[in-house]
Amino acid sequence: MKSSGRSDLLYTKNLSKFFDGLKALNCVNINVKEGKVTLIIGPNGSGKTTFINTVSGFYKADEGHVYYEGVEITNKPPHEIYKNGIVRTFQIPQPLKKLTVLENLLIAKYNPGEGVFSSLSPSWKKAEEEMVEKAFDILEFLKIDHLWDNFAFQLSGGQLKLLEIGRAMMADAKLIITDEPVAGVNPVLAEAILDRITELKKRGYTFLIVEHRLDLVLPYVDYIYVMSNGEVIAEGVEEEIMNNKEVIEVYLGDTYRETECRV
Repeated sequence: MKSSGRSDLLYTKNLSKFFDGLKALNCVNINVKEGKVTLIIGPNGSGKTTFINTVSGFYKADEGHVYYEGVEITNKPPHEIYKNGIVRTFQIPQPLKKLTVLENLLIAKYNPGEGVFSSLSPSWKKAEEEMVEKAFDILEFLKIDHLWDNFAFQLSGGQLKLLEIGRAMMADAKLIITDEPVAGVNPVLAEAILDRITELKKRGYTFLIVEHRLDLVLPYVDYIYVMSNGEVIAEGVEEEIMNNKEVIEVYLGDTYRETECRV
């Protein structure tokens, strides 16, 4: 595999994706810096979710390249990308709802399986105990440890999104890709989710986030990309994006008008 020679944790080069001859992604170049929170915004249908699906292996790229830690991972299957440390969460959380919160964390940890002899070894029991201890530490960090024995279907939407972050932590993710982590979540719990993301950034985690609720998420991000019609039309820090005339025209203007209508 070819090394990129770049210092970014993840970056794409002219990434393109077609659906029925239409370009859902058109030569998209996005860099994700290690230890930072990178945000992708844009109107519905702009290609944001298609981008993260292609990066994480759920869609196959038709053109272009994806590099992670200097190595090309273009079109690798999702389970290989997952094992390499990229974990993607979904706009609608996807836990196993008939398992408990603790069980959902335990199965997120990659396990190559046990043989007959290894299962009889004292080290196997120790490893299991360490996994449970790690899971409880994660639940305590996320402030949902009191829910450890609840079934996942009993959790609220915001709690489920915290559980998905916990599953990514359990899998030893280096890069967590989140699709609308605070969508449909009340403002108090949304702030709690974003606060946990900030604390994880301090611990060295990297985040790539797609989100519409700019009023909540902007104070927590380091760099922003704006997409429209499958292309990146702007990038920069908050002040640059909020004052970009093209961004205001294709996205922020509509967002402001919607906000005004709700007042």
